[in-house]
Amino acid sequence: MEDFSIYAVCSTDQVPCKLRCDLESLQFTAALPDPRPDALVVFSRGDWCSFSADTVIDVQVTGGEGGPRTLGTLTPKNRCLYWERGVGENWEDWETLRLPVQGKLLGKGPVPGSKDPQTALCKTEKTPKLQPPHPPPAPAVKESHGKRKRGMRVKEEGEEGGDEENACPNSPASSSKRTTPRRRVKPTARASQTRLFEPAQGPGKSEGAPASTAPASTGGTPSGRWGQALCSIGGQTALLIGGQGSRMQFCKDPMWKLHTETCSWVAAETVAAAGPTPECRIGHTATFDPETERIYVFGGSKNKKWFNDVHILATKTWRWFTVEAMGKVPALAYHSTSLFRGELFVFGGVFPMPHPEPDGCSDSLYIFDPQHEIWYQPIVLGEGPAARSGHSACLIQRKLYVFGGWDTPVCFNDMHILDLGLMEFSKVDVSGAPPSPRSWHACAALSDSSFVIHGGYDGNIALKDSFIFNTVNNSWTALVHPILSALPRAGHSMVTLTTTEEEAGSEPTEEDWRPEPRPHTLLIFGGGDNEGGFYSDTMTLPIDEVLDQ
Repeated sequence: MEDFSIYAVCSTDQVPCKLRCDLESLQFTAALPDPRPDALVVFSRGDWCSFSADTVIDVQVTGGEGGPRTLGTLTPKNRCLYWERGVGENWEDWETLRLPVQGKLLGKGPVPGSKDPQTALCKTEKTPKLQPPHPPPAPAVKESHGKRKRGMRVKEEGEEGGDEENACPNSPASSSKRTTPRRRVKPTARASQTRLFEPAQGPGKSEGAPASTAPASTGGTPSGRWGQALCSIGGQTALLIGGQGSRMQFCKDPMWKLHTETCSWVAAETVAAAGPTPECRIGHTATFDPETERIYVFGGSKNKKWFNDVHILATKTWRWFTVEAMGKVPALAYHSTSLFRGELFVFGGVFPMPHPEPDGCSDSLYIFDPQHEIWYQPIVLGEGPAARSGHSACLIQRKLYVFGGWDTPVCFNDMHILDLGLMEFSKVDVSGAPPSPRSWHACAALSDSSFVIHGGYDGNIALKDSFIFNTVNNSWTALVHPILSALPRAGHSMVTLTTTEEEAGSEPTEEDWRPEPRPHTLLIFGGGDNEGGFYSDTMTLPIDEVLDQ
């Protein structure tokens, strides 16, 4: 019978390292390498007959404050553990990988770990890549109520060279409105994180990309990315800010300007905007105010850094500046921001918690008043949405429609309305088949009574379906469009381009009358496919064509 041993590996470039066995304390140990790894694979080799049938081996790290931290367990039926470090999680203080055996060592069988002990995880040798462990089955359906901390995290917002954010949900066939995703990593006491997009070994996918008006080319278009912010400026121009791309690296070309009529991109270096530009980030928002002709960039995260700053771009002078706003607002990412009567309404999102607490999801509403440069929280009535991030919020008339998102391990496909006149939330009873639970989808207004949802991520795959929501009768309708359904994508941007041209035959009624902006085109950029591909394509779709489908 083969000797029982336990191995650990923290890189695909590393030979699995055999842990030292201490028979007195009945535990396996190894020193963690410097720098500390972002991921660990721990597995047993050999027969478990040396131990009693009920034996469980805890996988722990020690050396930090507050005692050992358990990452997961090994059992005779689950002999491999894959663990990833969460976003913003600092475990430089942890020194040792320790696996205490919770069970009895029997007299039969060879003594475990009796040969060739090693005491440190080495990163010098190379071996073929290990096959990742199969994900565990989906846990049972779980309800979520109010604000709660996030458990498992998934995309590597911090997989730094990249950040990682949660991956969520379930089977599209599920009829539950709140469902539990399949996790890719073992449950732990501390929130771990699931990768939204696996790091690619090269540039983002391009094969099979839909026809776009701005095909990817070196130096002529932005690099492939997800998690960016795209903001339309008066229908003629759009500004792209931030994002994360291949190998989970933050984009080195973080800012681009798009001329929508010709669909031609201009890099930020040639735009020559003055002032302090926002640091590259993901999960932030960029919102344009047509009255002041300013863009407001808020929040987001980068590796272990979280932002609650407000950067303002005056598009008349093309100058950036920041404000020292009064009031309190947490650092947020993957929130929603909507402009109403000159103020920014920020809902939900992820906020960091002090180590070792897991990051939290917010169910709060914050308002930023640019005129007085102050943050405040309004009194909101009614039944609000549960805490979430990666959701969408679409403003139609004076009502804000909040859809989807997730707070680990619960993913949502519910709809709530915030009446901004009454400051009251209400849950919407919808008709028609709704979209499956998802987050990191794209959303844009089609008219003054409808908006469209496209793509997103359900915890297993990126999605490519689309749905239109009618705000008059609160109904969902599936949208089948050859371009929208060509490729799955999540973390992409979709904005509405408007025109202020006067309707033929319309007459102004007042001297200061200005025509209302009229949606005419959808602009879609970027995103990823959860298979290592990041898109750099730019697509424009006439809204009339979408509504006629």
